[in-house]
Amino acid sequence: MLNTDILIAGAGIVGLSVAREIAARYPDITITILEKEPTLARHASGRNSGVLHAGFYYSPDSLKAKFVVDGNRLLTQYCLENGLSINRCGKVVVAKNENEIESLYELKRRGDSNGVAIEIVDEAGLSELEPNAKTVEKALYSPSTSTIIPSEVVECIGSSLMKKKNVRILFNERLLKRNGSASITTNSQKITFSHLINTAGLYADKVAHEFGAGMKYSLIPFKGLYLEYESPDLIRKHIYPVPDIDNPFLGMHFTKSADGHVKAGPTAIPAFWRENYSGLSNFSLSEALEILPVEAKLFAHNSFNFRKIAFEELRKYYRKNFISLASRLVKTIDERKFGRWLTPGIRAQLYNRKQCRLEMDFVVEEAENSTHVLNAVSPAFTCAFSFSRFVADEVEKRLNKKR
Repeated sequence: MLNTDILIAGAGIVGLSVAREIAARYPDITITILEKEPTLARHASGRNSGVLHAGFYYSPDSLKAKFVVDGNRLLTQYCLENGLSINRCGKVVVAKNENEIESLYELKRRGDSNGVAIEIVDEAGLSELEPNAKTVEKALYSPSTSTIIPSEVVECIGSSLMKKKNVRILFNERLLKRNGSASITTNSQKITFSHLINTAGLYADKVAHEFGAGMKYSLIPFKGLYLEYESPDLIRKHIYPVPDIDNPFLGMHFTKSADGHVKAGPTAIPAFWRENYSGLSNFSLSEALEILPVEAKLFAHNSFNFRKIAFEELRKYYRKNFISLASRLVKTIDERKFGRWLTPGIRAQLYNRKQCRLEMDFVVEEAENSTHVLNAVSPAFTCAFSFSRFVADEVEKRLNKKR
């Protein structure tokens, strides 16, 4: 039997960042991180867009707004200090019609409230910043939006943690069940702990339910697909559309990657099991039987206009339609240069069963001897260092009460 002070379930960007923060505060306590895969960054933390968001999308009263600006600064600093890839190219948000201009100004107001450097530009100003971007009258410019290589960042954090005497990462270890108040069983052993931190990503709800937390929530997977564009000269900056601020997805956009390549996407296609990346790989009948009724309920209630989103997203499987939607963001493009589909990702979106809605903000719940990060969707990667301070503060309060 293994004993540890802090047990963290999930070695994604959030779990590793929390471990990093707690290890810095308490170099003498033992921290054990469980990772069900044989290596790091196999799921959301290694399959996301790599964008470091600036922070103007989020309502000023949200946890996302609280952490994103500082998170962007801290992660940018980390990449620079550790010689990691980063493309500080900036981003523009463009309008496809006059009706979206007011939404641009709402994003500007949110950015101002959140302390984001951001400005509204006219079409001439946009042409100077990003000559190929197409808009109607106005656009938004965010200079602090960057891209990194997610797996590179995760592996750097993990490598530094594994050098610490008080931290261990156990690979191929899946948390199976809880045993009493301070013990769990994995696929290979029993582990006792003083406090557990659940950062299990796609399976965070399952882990939380073992501890009696998050009982009104389930995680719903959405598949994100990107298409490579084979000419890096297409754009200088990221080009995003004006999003529907009432739903959690940002829409089809062009991303300039950390190595200078260009990709279009992502989709937000409702998936049928948690690791529904491609074909029937990793198919889980039990998960499909659990998830499909929830998606059917969302469809029936039409929560956040789910029907329209589902139909529109499913149509993006059709390559010609995908390319047509992406092409609307730019003035000139050679559709023949769209290349291969890139590595797909899954967005684990928290669903509130009682209110029949998708949660827009981070959600953290406390339970006996445990803290559960239930909703760590975008911009969780950007927020990882600042959000981990918040989680560590909550854990510290709980540990101090026991002393």
